[in-house]
Amino acid sequence: MSKAVQEFMADVIAKNPSEPQFHQAVQEVAESVMPVIEANPAYRQAKILERMVEPERVVLFRVTWVDDKGQVQVNRGIRVQMNSAIGPYKGGIRFHSTVTLGVLKFLGFEQTFKNALTGLPMGGGKGGSDFDARGKSEQEIMRFCQSFMAELYRHIGPNTDVPAGDLGVGGRELGFMFGMYKKLANEFTGVLTGKGLDFGGSLMRTEATGYGVTYFASEMLAQHGESFEGKTCVISGAGNVGLHTIEKVNALGGKVVAMRDYDGTIYDPNGIDAEKLAWTKNLVFKRVKPPSAKGGFLHHYVEKFPGSQLFEDKKTWAIPCDVAFPTACENELELDDARELIKNGCRYVVEGANMPSSIEAIEAFHAAGVVLAPGKAANAGGVSTSGLEMAQNAMHLSWEASEVDARLHGIMKSIHRACVEHGKEGNGINYVKGANVAGFIKVANAMLAQGVV
Repeated sequence: MSKAVQEFMADVIAKNPSEPQFHQAVQEVAESVMPVIEANPAYRQAKILERMVEPERVVLFRVTWVDDKGQVQVNRGIRVQMNSAIGPYKGGIRFHSTVTLGVLKFLGFEQTFKNALTGLPMGGGKGGSDFDARGKSEQEIMRFCQSFMAELYRHIGPNTDVPAGDLGVGGRELGFMFGMYKKLANEFTGVLTGKGLDFGGSLMRTEATGYGVTYFASEMLAQHGESFEGKTCVISGAGNVGLHTIEKVNALGGKVVAMRDYDGTIYDPNGIDAEKLAWTKNLVFKRVKPPSAKGGFLHHYVEKFPGSQLFEDKKTWAIPCDVAFPTACENELELDDARELIKNGCRYVVEGANMPSSIEAIEAFHAAGVVLAPGKAANAGGVSTSGLEMAQNAMHLSWEASEVDARLHGIMKSIHRACVEHGKEGNGINYVKGANVAGFIKVANAMLAQGVV
């Protein structure tokens, strides 16, 4: 780190103790944009970066609900409204036991730059609760969601803050929250995105993040004179992002040979083709119970499809590949994982999750010449399509899937161009730097124009 970054980070850590994910996200951006700030007196004088790391508002509230046994349960709800310089706050709601203020600040900070890269008028925000839906009944989940929205509705709106889904929050949870918002606010507006198609949702929203990751990867490969044809790929995560990434990689000529879930890693040297993917999606998305009581769906994958193997003690990074897609969670790819990928011949890493690579892993990739696409650029397809859903809601229209997909593809191409423009280093491209600088400049210029507010 430069001296300027060290001094800046010392202040951030002092003001935000015990928030390591937030420190990591800020450091990555600071290292990229500090030269830009030092070359621009207006950014320094207005303390743009110092203002960016402070949320404009944090709403923290109690969520009380009654379980099926009649017992009162208490959770914590949080909404971090990070930056509204270029549009209303926009970012998901996460329900998971790991949710803390520090985690949501990191996610909201990342979201600010990600949303800026899309070219759509969206600021950055993030919210959630330490509620975990696993083991809860449908009625318990509904009661929790209604209680959560009973407080949050005061702080959101179509021109103020437009939440979406995130980890632990899918169509079911969004439906419950939207119903309560509509009842309390007495209006039907596009205040949440990722809604059901019957009440204002957008076609392609489910596929958007995975498809967007793959579109970005395709542009990155083309930039280096290559394509997905003949490429071997591995994916961590077997949820919405991971499975739709597999779907689009297959369509573009690549072959995904490994995916990971809670049970371990599936290695299928024949590739996870359309038939195998459809079987997997049926279990994951439709909540179909596995055919036997033994383990999760990965155990049944190896029973269903001969030639595949399940490694309970290995990550997907142990499988040789050309392209790796971390799509699960933050810091899932650490230094040892990066070294293993490098050893196994990986040449491209495309992040489908938020900050899945540690700073040490990123440094290892850069040193080895592995091309890394950061999540704030590569996985922006989800929020891009959320922005398109906002537009459809505002016009009281619903676009065809082909139109949404074409717009998504165009946005991902535009994000890639911005990363190339701002990430050139010698004969190569530093996509992490490019994404950070491109997003920073757009938000910084808006903040300058609006004065010290």
